[in-house]
Amino acid sequence: MGVGEWCALLAVALAAGWLDAVVGGGGLVQIPALMVLLPGAPVATVLGTNKLVAITGTTSAAVTYARRVGLDRRRAWPAALAGVPASLLGALAASRLPQDYFLPVVVVVLPAVAAWAVWSPPAPASDPSGRGPYSRRTGGAGPYSRRACTAGSALIGFYSGVIGSGTGVLLVALFVTLLGTDFLRGSALAKTVSIGTDLGALVLFGWLGHVLWELGAAMAVANVAGGFLGAHTAVRKGAGFVRAALLLTVFALMSKIAYDHWG
Repeated sequence: MGVGEWCALLAVALAAGWLDAVVGGGGLVQIPALMVLLPGAPVATVLGTNKLVAITGTTSAAVTYARRVGLDRRRAWPAALAGVPASLLGALAASRLPQDYFLPVVVVVLPAVAAWAVWSPPAPASDPSGRGPYSRRTGGAGPYSRRACTAGSALIGFYSGVIGSGTGVLLVALFVTLLGTDFLRGSALAKTVSIGTDLGALVLFGWLGHVLWELGAAMAVANVAGGFLGAHTAVRKGAGFVRAALLLTVFALMSKIAYDHWG
């Protein structure tokens, strides 16, 4: 690659980190750019390198959210741990089955998320700990809500390993729906769980030799910066901004899928 390609990928990584930190969907930007600028690389290598970049920016965003918004660790950590083996299994399935096997799932899930985001009522204001909204609506950090979040995160983790794009959006929808929290704090929880879903797939891709470590490390620096800026933007703008960003991301994902398969 020449200097121009390197600069383009660094800029893309910065933008993807910002988008991932706000609501998720950075892969929508990053994966096509890697495919265009690395035309000779196998798809698995593109996906593996993307996971390396994504996990760094997600970690940066998760730390910022935890400091600025608060984090319910009793739900976040079990859900994140469940995402590790689930995403590894998803990546294994993706390496053995054609992507068309999973297209119907995406076509159904993403419009449902968009409809939910439009018609779901806003959550009440949260306390500084980030646990206020759902402590009244779901009975606090009870065993049912923890188990439901963990099971849902495992399913989305599998999806992350198989497809990847839109994982953050689905996690936000999961936490807002199950816990009754607002979009901002749902995104804070989603960032922590995304670390686990990225890690599982990255381990498998790395073991199979499908990660460009030098390029990924350089892009990771830009992605961390984008994640830091995106998390601060989301905290400053509030839950309404995150809801709008989620809707735009879902629309972009659906448009891309329609173009790739029916365009």
